[in-house]
Amino acid sequence: MPLAIIFPRDLGPLGPFDLHAPDGFFSVPVAALMWAIAIVVIAVSVRRVGHSFDERAIPLMGVTAAFIFAAQMVNFPVVGGTSGHLLGAVLAAILLGPWAGTLVMASVIAVQSLLFQDGGLLAMGANIVNMGLVGTIGGYAIYRTVAGLLGGEERGRMPAAAIAAWCAVMLGAAATSFELVISGTTTLAVVLPAMLGTHLFIGIGEALITVGALALIKSARPDLLLLRDAAPAASPGPTLEMSEP
Repeated sequence: MPLAIIFPRDLGPLGPFDLHAPDGFFSVPVAALMWAIAIVVIAVSVRRVGHSFDERAIPLMGVTAAFIFAAQMVNFPVVGGTSGHLLGAVLAAILLGPWAGTLVMASVIAVQSLLFQDGGLLAMGANIVNMGLVGTIGGYAIYRTVAGLLGGEERGRMPAAAIAAWCAVMLGAAATSFELVISGTTTLAVVLPAMLGTHLFIGIGEALITVGALALIKSARPDLLLLRDAAPAASPGPTLEMSEP
């Protein structure tokens, strides 16, 4: 799990918390708001992908989802006995764009919750927002900004990906912290330093795995890095048959 921090005793039965939140950590109003945000962004993503996505990249969506799902099963040790795993949102956004990346992350998180009980159903909206949308949309914006400052995506892809992946983890941890505070689960003075302090190191692991995956793709299949910005393949239009008078 991305995080296993024991909060003060006033959390009672809630016990340890990780970024993949179970039910009971967020209040119903906060959980409902996160569900609403997730549904709206997913609906926009479906519309954008349907209008502008190259069909040749659809298999890459499946492969990316499968890779992220499998990679999230592998934990790496962090300080204090905690452990982290790849979130993959920035990787999905770099390969597929933020909208298709959003659909990939929402699908992965939904499967984990529904089939493997990794995160609660009520909390799924918050998990999609914190682990998926923050990274795919926010992380991608950071990636493009940093890549532009470094002279373009081809030149600045790797450092921009590392920075964006680290920032996405930290932003997700901060968003989760504020949601917990608004829910009345804990106080900001307790949760924010704990979440950011641990995820600072988890973000380094996220950055290293993201850059490693991109480097492997660039070496083995550099064409996959071009599918995100490819124009949709034109479908043949109807043909008219002219009959002799």
